[in-house]
Amino acid sequence: METQQLTFQQAMVRLDEIVRQLNSGNLELEKAMELFEDGLKLTQQCEVQLKAFENKMNTLIVETAGNA
Repeated sequence: METQQLTFQQAMVRLDEIVRQLNSGNLELEKAMELFEDGLKLTQQCEVQLKAFENKMNTLIVETAGNA
């Protein structure tokens, strides 16, 4: 799965789907491992996006405070 093109919200929805599938217990080991790997990639992508959002918010706060 290509995770780089997903928005944060899309990645979170996909992560939720993966968790539900893994919790179902009805998967072959190979499929479970594939989903687990996809989940790890999505988690990393979300962490990067959250950090970027945080940095942007901090920049905006500093700029706003500087203009006050």
